[in-house]
Amino acid sequence: MEDIEFILDSTRESMDKSIVHLEVAFSKIRAGKASPQMLDNVSIDYYGAMTPLNQASNINTPDAKTISVQPWDKSMLELMEKAIIDANLGFTPMNNGEMIIINVPPVTEERRRDLVKQAKAEAENAKVSIRNVRKDANDELKKLDGLSEDVIKDAENSVQDVTNEFSSKIDVFFTKKQSEIMTV
Repeated sequence: MEDIEFILDSTRESMDKSIVHLEVAFSKIRAGKASPQMLDNVSIDYYGAMTPLNQASNINTPDAKTISVQPWDKSMLELMEKAIIDANLGFTPMNNGEMIIINVPPVTEERRRDLVKQAKAEAENAKVSIRNVRKDANDELKKLDGLSEDVIKDAENSVQDVTNEFSSKIDVFFTKKQSEIMTV
């Protein structure tokens, strides 16, 4: 019985990781509001080492349409500006000699639909991950010796209940992200 509890706990833990991964993926999908996470994939050559932009500057959002990047070393301003342009995020950074200011353009209706498709794909990937965890858990349960079929069946039902719970969490996250993206 301890083995079953262990399998159920590790199943829940693995499914939690899938949800966390989904949240990170959703945070990178731009929904029209400026967010410091939009620059997470931008790196610069910071004194010979490729460094994420957020580790070489302060990135803030003074309002919903603006991102400001204030480097810790002003000599890096032009390098940061070029890295933002090269990242091909659709932004046009403005360098005022002190910081870089990025006006986030409004998202078009067509782009919003593409973003919803992207979010749906991420949600589906999370569901596939959760189903894989369920399969692994069921395989582990079948390997346990000395348990009756009824006990294993009950454990498999518990795994399915956890799977359903996490699948519905994903649906809730997706619905929330979809409405966030489609809200103008």
